[in-house]
Amino acid sequence: MRLCGTCVLLGLLFFAIFDSTECLQTVVRPDKGSTVTVHNKPPSDQCVVCTVSGENDTQTSCHNSLSLVPEEEVKLLFNCSQPIEQAYYVTINRTIECTTDACSPATVETQPSILTEFTRTFTWALKAPEKTVVGLDVLVDGLTEMSQPCPDGFLYLVKTSPTDSMGQTQYCQGGSLTRLDLPNEAVVTLQVGPKAQVESALFKASAGPLKGRTMDITVDPGTTLVVSRDPKEPECEVCSVDGSTPNCSPTEKTLTKVANLSLEFSCLTPQDVYSVKMNKKIDCTQSSCTPASGDSDPNLFKDFKRSLTWDISVPPRTVLSLDFPGDGLKEMSGAESCEGGFQFSVSTTKSDGKVKTNTYCKGGKVSRLELLGATTVTAEVPKDVELDSTVFTVTAAPRGGRMMSVTPDPNTHIIISRMSDEPECSVCEKKDPTPTCDPKRLTLSDPRNTSVEFTCPQPQDVFKVEINREIDCTEASCSADIVQAESSLFPDFNRTFTWDLKIVSTRAFQLDFPESGMRQIPNEENCPDGHTYSLVTYLRTGPATIGTFCKGGPVTTILTRYKGRVTLQVPGDRKMDPVDIKLKVGPETDMVAIVKVNLPRGVSDTDFITASYPGDFPDKQQMRWDFTVPGMHNYTMRFREHTAPECLSGDVQVEYQKEGKKPTKLTLTDPQPTHQQGDFNMVLKNCATNRTLQGLALNYRVSLMRSGHPVLCAVDLTKHKGVSLQLEKVGTDPYCEMSIDSKVDKKIKVAAGTKAGLSFLDCPNEDIRLTASQVIGCQNVQSCTSSLLTVPKLDACLPMPLHSFTWNINIPQDSTVDLLSPTGSLRQSLPGQECNQSVLLRVAESDGFPVGEFCFNGAIPKVQVHANVSVTAIVPDFRKVRRPLLNVSYSEEITETIIYRVSPKVSSPTLMATPNWPEGMRPSSTLSWIVTVPSGYKAHLQFVNISQPKCLDRHTAMKVKTLEAEEELFSRREDEQSEDELFVDQSFYLNMSNCVPEQGNFGAVTKIELQKSSNLLAILLGIAGALLLLLIVLGVVCFVTKKKKRDRMKKEASIYMAKGNIFRPGDAHFSKSRSDNESHVYASIDEEMVYGHLLGDSTYSERIQDQYNGMQVDSYQTFTGPTDGELPVIKEPDYEPEMEGYKTFLDPSETFIPSRPRTPIDRQDSLDFQDRRMVDNELYTFKSTGDMNTIRLSGVDLDPQPPITEDYL
Repeated sequence: MRLCGTCVLLGLLFFAIFDSTECLQTVVRPDKGSTVTVHNKPPSDQCVVCTVSGENDTQTSCHNSLSLVPEEEVKLLFNCSQPIEQAYYVTINRTIECTTDACSPATVETQPSILTEFTRTFTWALKAPEKTVVGLDVLVDGLTEMSQPCPDGFLYLVKTSPTDSMGQTQYCQGGSLTRLDLPNEAVVTLQVGPKAQVESALFKASAGPLKGRTMDITVDPGTTLVVSRDPKEPECEVCSVDGSTPNCSPTEKTLTKVANLSLEFSCLTPQDVYSVKMNKKIDCTQSSCTPASGDSDPNLFKDFKRSLTWDISVPPRTVLSLDFPGDGLKEMSGAESCEGGFQFSVSTTKSDGKVKTNTYCKGGKVSRLELLGATTVTAEVPKDVELDSTVFTVTAAPRGGRMMSVTPDPNTHIIISRMSDEPECSVCEKKDPTPTCDPKRLTLSDPRNTSVEFTCPQPQDVFKVEINREIDCTEASCSADIVQAESSLFPDFNRTFTWDLKIVSTRAFQLDFPESGMRQIPNEENCPDGHTYSLVTYLRTGPATIGTFCKGGPVTTILTRYKGRVTLQVPGDRKMDPVDIKLKVGPETDMVAIVKVNLPRGVSDTDFITASYPGDFPDKQQMRWDFTVPGMHNYTMRFREHTAPECLSGDVQVEYQKEGKKPTKLTLTDPQPTHQQGDFNMVLKNCATNRTLQGLALNYRVSLMRSGHPVLCAVDLTKHKGVSLQLEKVGTDPYCEMSIDSKVDKKIKVAAGTKAGLSFLDCPNEDIRLTASQVIGCQNVQSCTSSLLTVPKLDACLPMPLHSFTWNINIPQDSTVDLLSPTGSLRQSLPGQECNQSVLLRVAESDGFPVGEFCFNGAIPKVQVHANVSVTAIVPDFRKVRRPLLNVSYSEEITETIIYRVSPKVSSPTLMATPNWPEGMRPSSTLSWIVTVPSGYKAHLQFVNISQPKCLDRHTAMKVKTLEAEEELFSRREDEQSEDELFVDQSFYLNMSNCVPEQGNFGAVTKIELQKSSNLLAILLGIAGALLLLLIVLGVVCFVTKKKKRDRMKKEASIYMAKGNIFRPGDAHFSKSRSDNESHVYASIDEEMVYGHLLGDSTYSERIQDQYNGMQVDSYQTFTGPTDGELPVIKEPDYEPEMEGYKTFLDPSETFIPSRPRTPIDRQDSLDFQDRRMVDNELYTFKSTGDMNTIRLSGVDLDPQPPITEDYL
């Protein structure tokens, strides 16, 4: 094997044809007895194999394929434009000749070194005398049968006959099979890939007499067994050995009533050549069968294809019942086949000789068959398929009839008539003394209870029922509506309900269909639901079918002249579900029929046909269709099919009429109206036709489309990070179309960070729900910053309002999310403490488990959740919300699932509930309320509603502890009883934890009320101090009173008492005695007003005057007193976050210090201080110009305030 000058020269020749070539030269010498052929793979014109000879290899002979001579050395040259290994393959064929006892060659060799560069196929054809078997002992690793490609690439193929393409078996190396026994003309093949290392010897061949398969069989007297061979299969004799001389047959062997008979086959695998048919007989009387079951021997010819037949004979008027055990049967149609090939067929022969056959597969709902007449059951069983010893059981019984009670309504006829040729069933009317029977027809008209008997068990397969009713109409009314009162009769029969309508010739009867309307279909078709309606009118020229209709369509009313018939057909396998048709007398008309149609909204195509279509429309008659077209819609008329008659007089016309306009008259071939609006009528008029030719027929379509324009909106979510939109149809309008990027859908989601084109056609805003969501969060709690939950401004082109906005908050691992109100505190919405504000915030964990519903102006400053949460804001009008709704921050991990921080208000009680109330807490979860109690108050804690479960694991727990001393004040489990209330005089926390419930839920509602603390010692000391102070004040008052008695009578000053009297010091007495007036009670005292008469400085007087809005303080002014009426009511709007301002002062109930009067004055102007420079002067004038020296009168502001720490909150 080498690359030489010849290869180079030949390559130059090929280079002129192909861009590149590969060349290989080698010397080959095939072994004796082997035929080596080299082939090139398509395309064959690009590769050649050449023989090189002559002096200096100058002679070449090239071919597409080349067969080599055994034992003759030849130099080969391979030249191809493709890779050499892929361009060629080699076949090496040998023949193994065998006698009756030996084979030549005895060792099956391969010549492994020949042309190893290519794919090689080694083939050994076996030749042996008749009735000789060739044995191949495997010398390499054993073989294994496999249907998949071999892992090592060594593929063995064995065919028992060269002409049998289906009998090929595939083997791979590495199995337990070490010997192959093959018949004459068998072929063994080995396929290997390029450069595969093949062993030189694969098999050791031997020959011997063919010993076919032998089996012992037993056939009972009631069974006939036939073993037969398909002539197309390889030859193989079957012999029965009964005595010394075998009885052989090359094609078929029939056996019956044999015991332990030896059956021999002359081939190794007779199951591939022969099939077995077993026929059994079962004889039945009217009460029993012998044998009582279809039995089989499961192991008899198990690996053969078997066909088992049971012929069951029965006497007349006998019912056979076949019961199939196991999974039952499934009936199949003629075109279907059973999976796996296991198939039953049941054939019943009628008395007239007709045979009815049904096919069944295993695995269905049919477990019992009831049959009439002689029956044959056949089971087709594939090779190696298990067969039960009892295939079915059979019972026989006298064939009974079926009896039912029938009571016709007045003016009603029930006609029972035959619809099949079954001869052995009659219908009888029970009468005394003998019943009246008829095998073809029975009519019942008397409105009395009548017994009807059928002489077969399944009369619904034989007979059909027509229920006819006559309805007479006068010029004013009809005697009844078209209602199926007889719908309960004969439920499993094919039924036809008919109503014969009669009216005077000058009037028409009117059929009003229900709101769902009717849909016209071709007259020869049936409705999908099995309820097919038709209307026939009887003209003087004969009956004409106005149309055939199904439920659900645009036809609402039909008017017809003369006598008519309404028909409803219902098959026996359908439950009655009719419509109620209202019947009344219509107006006079010269039309054959008037059809009123309400065309549906939206895009639609509705087809209509003329009377008797595809037959002829009645001569010199006309028919009208009244169309109601919805607003903002265009209609187009299109004649799909029509035939024009030969008119003897007059013309065929199509006339269109709109209210208030002149009619438009057209012919069948004229262009019909297109893209028109408004209601219209269409009248079809026929001429007098030549009835020997085809008459008038018309099939037309009314196409409807919307004329409105969709609302378009281009949504851009790239401007809002993490925001996505969801739109869903919630209305019932079926014509509302919502689409995204031209794709119509009922639910639309615009993903975050994308753009989308939305379209809304005929969609009211209230029919579409728009929701939005946003994903926020961070990865590391140290780097997380707080954020405000603000509703972003969505695209203004969205026509519908935003229903809700959801923030999905993702927190880092081992951290907590804190939810705080930007203004004030949150309030949990609970029974008795509902949120009636315009903003509602629903907080839930990521899996939807509720944390609570909240609004504003409550007692919860903060909610902490140790999980990812979602916050959903529900606001009537999001356009008014411009301020943040919540402040979201992140903190370190908490041990509880949820912590509520609570600061109860003094003014009202605070309700607190577990999450998901009134449902239960999450199993094994823990939560806490940290309650801040202000100084001077105590908390009255009440458990107003508690639901306890039955715990499967652990216990529920409710604990109350103080924050400072962590003193446990309360503890309760689900199996313990304790008080439902307690008082706590300092800040505390309430902890609840759930168990794993077995039954019931754990939840609680708690109420907190703040009450002032009472200290008896402080009260007594206060009283003693007050008495001492009172004595001192009385002494000072007496001294000052005597000193200023004279001056007081000369000067006057008025003092305002909030609910007292106006007095002047000069008055001789009060109007009331001191004991029953309020003159000694001072609501407030202003020294400048009291001593205003002593002020002489005009500058100071002016300043005071300005301060009191012009009131003259240096003269007496009569005070008219307060009105003591109700204060005006200031109506404040509901809370709106965007309208709420800041609070200048804290609500007294939100502080820890009891409320006291506050005035916006400087420290030195407070009544708690007194200037020493103004002590001794009546006018409090300054004795000196020194610095202001204050005297503290009260020490309240100097009391140290307790620090508010994070732990305390």
